[in-house]
Formats: sequence, structure tokens, C-alpha cells
Amino acid sequence: MSSLMLEEALSAPDAVARQLAADPLSYARLGQALQEQPPAGVLTIARGSSDHAAHYLAYLVMARLGRLVTSLPMSLITLYQSRLHCEGLLSMAFSQSGQSPDLIAPTKFFREGGARTVAFVNAAGSPLAAAAEHVFELHAGPEKSVAATKSYIAQLVAGARVVAAWQQDDALRAALNVLPVALEQASKLDWSAALPVLKDEDRLFVLGRGTGLAVAMEAALKLKETCGIQAEAFSGAEVKHGPMALVRDGYPLLVFAPRGPAQAGLIAIAEEMSTRGGRVLLAAPQGTPCAAGVQMLPLVTTGSEDLDPIALVQSFYPMVEALARARGFNPDVPPNLAKVTKTH
Repeated sequence: MSSLMLEEALSAPDAVARQLAADPLSYARLGQALQEQPPAGVLTIARGSSDHAAHYLAYLVMARLGRLVTSLPMSLITLYQSRLHCEGLLSMAFSQSGQSPDLIAPTKFFREGGARTVAFVNAAGSPLAAAAEHVFELHAGPEKSVAATKSYIAQLVAGARVVAAWQQDDALRAALNVLPVALEQASKLDWSAALPVLKDEDRLFVLGRGTGLAVAMEAALKLKETCGIQAEAFSGAEVKHGPMALVRDGYPLLVFAPRGPAQAGLIAIAEEMSTRGGRVLLAAPQGTPCAAGVQMLPLVTTGSEDLDPIALVQSFYPMVEALARARGFNPDVPPNLAKVTKTH
């Protein structure tokens, strides 16, 4: 049995290959412009899955380029009519449809105020694309499933491409070029061990950190909308500031621990939560040592630690689609949701 959600998730490697073959000069021009005239401030504009992709880009920009990035509360523009100073700003909007008014209005505001504006969008003819100065099409193809998968992965890749161009990092560019192969491998990994752990649960923590927190946030959202599980994403550090009090007597946790500086701490928290009585699923590269009692889920590694979270979410999507069906849900028709959400 299949679904549109699964079909689209499995088509992500091809979508990424299409994107990587397109628009190289546009990315290079933006990267060169940012090198020559660095922005005084960087902000992202997004909601839902797109906001999680923006979070990933923000972390890369801060970690690699040393520039602070702010996630814009769009109501500052759409409701409170704040006259934010635009001089020297770089705004980057993320959207699948490009139709939500609370992304379009800030992008227009910043562009009219003299900021550089960028839109990552799957619909090149959308109002958001028309509002932005620089437009990067995701090339993911039409989204048929309500729960976005391939477009989210394409957004992650587009964000990494901007960072590679801005930093002029040939190693990251090379890793991006071979990423479709890693994604194809990641889509075939067996995460079925998660199904008996999560099938009858109604709450869950999803933990990540660093570049992996963005995909933990995305996973929590997908668990909510397709499986009806009250999943909450936390940093592996933040969970110790109160939320861990809930972990006892079989409380389920899904811990994302790809390679990188945050990995050791995430493995440690997975082991600690297991000793507290939690039922812990740990997603980590094959061969990662871990204590007994923690259920391992395998991860594919890519050509760069910073791209590993993209392969991680590629492995997650088929699992969550199967979990939704196991729980009696239709993953293509999440309750009370529509393909395009227009907020103000």
C-alpha cells in the first residue's frame, strides 16, 4: 500500500538533482554580492515546514559565516504596522506555494525599504516570487500531498546552496553535488523498528541540536499532522530545563544524532532518558555505539556533516507515513488541514 505522501517523499532525490542542475549562476551572483557587501542584518520569513527549513539555513549562516539571523514575527508588519529599519538587511522567505499574505507583505515591505530580498519557492509564478528581488525555484514539482516532504528537502538544499555560494566553499558545493546519491540510500533505510514503539503513543519528545534541530522540529510537526501524536521538538540541551520531568514509565523519545559537535551530547541524553524509564529511539550513523535499552535507527552520512540532517529527514518521512497508516490515518488527508494555508 502506498500514498501520495510516500511517493513524493521517495521522489525527493530526483527533485534535489533537478534543483542542483538549475540556476547555478543565480546562486553564484547572490553569493558574490553577499561577499562584496555583507548584510548588516539577516532575517527569515516562513511558517510551518518552511520555517524549519529557514531555521536550518539560519544555523548554517550563524555557524559558518558568523552572522546573526533573526526569524521575523510577521505580525510586526501585517498587524502591528511596525516601521522596521530596512537599510542593509537581507530577508529570506521560504514557501512551497508562495501565496500566504504574511510572507508576501513583509517581503514587499523590505524590498520597498531598500533591503535585499530572497524567496525560495516551489511556484515561480506566485505572488511571493513576484515580491522578491532574488527568486530561487525549488524545482520539486507539484506538491500533491497535503503534508509537504520533497519541497521541504528541496528548501534545505536551496539554503545550503546559498551558504556555499556566500562562503565560496568548494567542499560544501562538492558535497551538495553528490547529495542525491546519499538521499537515495537514505530513502531505503529500514526504520520499521520505530513502529511498535510509537504505534499506540499519544505524546512524544523529538530531540535534536545544532543543524539537526531543524529536522527534529519538522519531524514533530509531521507526527502531529499525519499521526495525531502530540510531538514536541526540543534541543537536547533545552529538554533538561523542565521537559525531562515528564520522562518516566515508558515515555517515548525520538533522538536525532547525526554527525557533528552535538552528537556526543545527544547520545548521552538518549542514554540518560533510557535510564529514567523512557523508551528511546536513537537515529545515528550505523556503527554508533550506544547503551543497551536504546533502540537504534540507522542514518546515512553525506559528503558534509552539515548536510547529514537532510539525509536524516529523508529516512524519517517513509517511517512517519507508515506510522500514520498503522494508526488508522490517511497520511494524504491530515484532519483539518489544507495544501495552501493563507495567514495574515
